[in-house]
Formats: sequence, C-alpha cells, structure tokens
Amino acid sequence: MVHILGVNLRDTHLARFALTKFYGIGHHTAHRLCARLQIHDKCKMKDLSPYQVTALASFLSSPSTSPPLPRYPLASSSFVPPPPNKSVQELQNEFNAAKAVRETKKQKRVETYTVKENTYVDPLKELRIESELRRMIRENIAHQRMIGSYVGRRHAMHLPVRGQNTQSNAKTAKKLNQLDRY
Repeated sequence: MVHILGVNLRDTHLARFALTKFYGIGHHTAHRLCARLQIHDKCKMKDLSPYQVTALASFLSSPSTSPPLPRYPLASSSFVPPPPNKSVQELQNEFNAAKAVRETKKQKRVETYTVKENTYVDPLKELRIESELRRMIRENIAHQRMIGSYVGRRHAMHLPVRGQNTQSNAKTAKKLNQLDRY
C-alpha cells in the first residue's frame, strides 16, 4: 500500500483511479496528473517507480510551486515531411526561408492588431486537495451565512441549498445537513 499525504492508496488499483481517493481529485484531474507525471493509464500503484511516487507527493503537496511543463513546438496541420533525397543544407535553407516568412506574417499581425500574447495557464496550478479544500468550502459557506444571502440562510436552516424539491425530501436533507459545515 502506498501512503501519500496521509492517504492510503491500494497497490492493486490503477494509478489514475487510486488518485481519486484524494478529496478534491476527480477522474478528469487524475487523468491530467497522470499525463503530467508521465504515468501510463494502465499502470497500477505497485508498478510506480519511487521517483514517480516522490514526484506525485511533491506535486500534490504544493502544485503552485511545481516547475512549469516544457512547451514543445508542434507541427502545423499543413506540414509535409521532406523527401529523403534532399541534402541537409537544402533542408536547412528551406527551414530558414519558411521561418523568415512566418516572422514577417507575425510582425504584420502584431502591427495591425494588439493581440494579447498567447499564454498557457496550467489548470493544475490552482489544485486544492484535502484539508485546504475543506477549509475553503467552510469559509465560503460561512461567508454566505455572514452576508445573509439566500444560500447562507438555507445552509443555516439545514435545508436543500441548490433548488431541490423540498416537499418530498426536506426531511432527508434535514437529517443529512445536521452537521454544520462552517
């Protein structure tokens, strides 16, 4: 059994399903984590290397301070691989000419439009799990109650908050919502 940040992950589970044991990590986020840490979809927890377990633990402990992902250039949709009979010098000349054409097009675009630079925002940078996420949810509910909003009053009365039918299930909601989450 692998123990990461106070959560026991069973050896027989696939890594991407075992990660959902963390409070705040669903299937989609677990899939992204596996892709980021280069863990195969069919890899079980017992098959992870010590390096992968350490990388996983360090990323989950503080995702905002993790190093950014390397950005590799991708081929354009119109890319055609060169024929094998061209020399390296000819290929280099064609590449430099195409690069110059791209630069001039980019320069024209920048001059005509003031477009914001294409920046990538990593969705895993703002990942919150376990106690930090629970604390944030408690603070949000306390804020709703403090400002006296409709949602806050529903939380205070232990009633369904998100517009559910109260004629048939209010008793169940009152039973389940007895625990104050503030």
